[in-house]
Amino acid sequence: MKIILASHNIHKMEEMKVMLKNLSVDVITLDNFPEIGDIPETGKTLEENALLKARIVNEITGLPAIGDDTGLEVDALNGAPGVYSARYAGENVSYEENVNKLLKEMEFIKEESRTARFRTVTTYVGGDDLITAEGTIEGIITKTPKGVNGFGYDPVFYIPKTKCTFAELSTEEKNRISHRGLALQKLCKFLFAHWSTNKTIGEYSIDLPLSD
Repeated sequence: MKIILASHNIHKMEEMKVMLKNLSVDVITLDNFPEIGDIPETGKTLEENALLKARIVNEITGLPAIGDDTGLEVDALNGAPGVYSARYAGENVSYEENVNKLLKEMEFIKEESRTARFRTVTTYVGGDDLITAEGTIEGIITKTPKGVNGFGYDPVFYIPKTKCTFAELSTEEKNRISHRGLALQKLCKFLFAHWSTNKTIGEYSIDLPLSD
């Protein structure tokens, strides 16, 4: 069985492929389908964008697809950048530009008020099944970047329980505790359990109980 990752983000695809390796499926990427260009994130929520990407790729390729969207939600900024995290400083900007804008806007915010969270919504679309999982991790926005690993806002996202930023963790350490890692762990566990039944799941959110 093949599953396609509905993303052109190289860093995101690398993380997802590692985390899906225990699902015993052939994970492929949009690199195998050059005719599929960038998918505009026109949704107003992470949920809408994750579904949009998975559904479009599934319809074009006929393969089960996994789409996801991630937002950094900063309490002092009323939840911003949120769904606009990837383009916070504008369209087609670098990770560094997004980080610099965030730090500039938080320049005078005290440490105790710099709380934030990463939230990822992951959606699987295949056949008649539409399954959604969510992962969240709480942290604090640092005043300066720290670490060289990861991507995006990782250098300024400090996790108290690890006493370091995401960018100071190895890929393996990050995947074990990250928002995306938690969402994919839920999704993989659910898919593995229910594929063996050969039953259609339909539309389902993993964070809700299954109906009888």
